[in-house]
Amino acid sequence: MKHLLSTEGIDPADATAILDTAAGLKQSLEGREVRKLPTLRGRTVITMFYENSTRTRVSFEIAGKWMSADVVNVSSSGSSVSKGESLRDTALTLAAAGADCVIVRHPASGAAHRLAGWLKHTGTSVVNAGDGMHEHPTQALLDAATLRERLGDLRDRRIAIVGDVLHSRVARSNVHLLTALGAEVTLVAPPTLLPAGVANWPVTVSHELDAELPGQDAVMLLRVQAERMYGGPAGAAGNGHFFPSAREYSIAYGLNERRLALLPEHAVVLHPGPMLRGMEIASAVADSPRAAITDQVRNGVHVRMAVLYHLLAHEEENA
Repeated sequence: MKHLLSTEGIDPADATAILDTAAGLKQSLEGREVRKLPTLRGRTVITMFYENSTRTRVSFEIAGKWMSADVVNVSSSGSSVSKGESLRDTALTLAAAGADCVIVRHPASGAAHRLAGWLKHTGTSVVNAGDGMHEHPTQALLDAATLRERLGDLRDRRIAIVGDVLHSRVARSNVHLLTALGAEVTLVAPPTLLPAGVANWPVTVSHELDAELPGQDAVMLLRVQAERMYGGPAGAAGNGHFFPSAREYSIAYGLNERRLALLPEHAVVLHPGPMLRGMEIASAVADSPRAAITDQVRNGVHVRMAVLYHLLAHEEENA
């Protein structure tokens, strides 16, 4: 594996290998006072984020450091990008400086693929940490890892993805990955928050959350991405034409305690964060034992360790 750019078309065997490696790494680090492995010693990993991030950026940095890589963070505001340097020139500069892997988040869909094309002769790997409304493959992998811990094999499991599917790269990556692993995915959203062409996706589409909950093994709530709708903060949600108000969205699609009771007892609640409590999810649900939201963050470190391992060390160890 040279890059991780997308889950679309991913080989289930490759995805399972990453998930199995993540589980092995988690087990090997459990109980250790010093969580440090020598696996990527001498390797240089650079994170290049053009959009704000807490969970993804921090977990990639921790993942690299726990595997003894040298991790360098580059932000657009503190680099030559602020002087007008192009993404291509920035990437080539980082590769020339010795980057073994560049982890990129960018507001333009397809940015990570372009980056991989520009760096194809340099030997530098590229990981997509989120590109516009396109994909977020490591988020889907950590979601799958969390579901496997709670539910076991995902084949024939029923998973509902609820909310702002239209603007969600998390939803797209999860649809590709979860269906590749044999799960049955249902998208639940108002018609205004579903993308064009969704009828061609390998999913079931519904607009009625209450009707879908009793048959689900897991519910994944999505963040309402007001900044992509209106260019404003999350509090502006409902001021455009996607839904009337935050309150009406919550009434129709928010996961509250009443709706939690409709789910089977074994069902798991996920959210990629950051959560809009009281709108997308009630605090009592987010903090309940049924929710695996902190487990997602914890598993994100191990999954990203596994991705770096497969990109930078796996072939060498096999040899």
